[in-house]
Amino acid sequence: MASDRPRSSINAWRPPVPGIAEVFHAHFTDHAYPAHTHDTWDLMILDEGSVDFALDRRRHGATGSDSVLLLPPGVPHDGRTVTASGFRKRNLYLDDSVLPQRLADRAVDTPVLSDGLLRCRIEQLHAALLHIGDGFEAESRLSFIRERLHFHLAALQPRVPGRETNRLAAELRDLLDSRIHAGLSLREAATELE
Repeated sequence: MASDRPRSSINAWRPPVPGIAEVFHAHFTDHAYPAHTHDTWDLMILDEGSVDFALDRRRHGATGSDSVLLLPPGVPHDGRTVTASGFRKRNLYLDDSVLPQRLADRAVDTPVLSDGLLRCRIEQLHAALLHIGDGFEAESRLSFIRERLHFHLAALQPRVPGRETNRLAAELRDLLDSRIHAGLSLREAATELE
């Protein structure tokens, strides 16, 4: 008896969000990627199933909704389904404005991150990208992801909320209120508030 379920489904697009080169959603039931590289960072979450991959000739694996995979640009990797049901994944391809290439060596050492908060933020960003309006929400969510990734790669420590944070939040709120009709990108807000 033949299954009515498709063997694979793919959806890819380029959102109008600085830092995101491409968004890729896919479900593969029987698939193997040959060794290849990307010009961008590949930030992936699995919604279902398991994936096995080699990064820089070392084997890794990830299962289900607990893991975040971060594959650096220019480093060879492959990937394949592990079970008959395959895997469902969502990828963000991020450019150097989100993560500089100098952090690639750190990512090679630890491509699978177990971080529930990061995973939640990535899911929220994917949801925002599906319903993108002015882009501010997606840009904001991407900035939280960037900070968390930098934390994992030991490039910077998360900020501790304090007086500076309170002042900046108040200034951002005032700026948003003043530009409610014209709109404002996160990049514009960052430039204006230094």
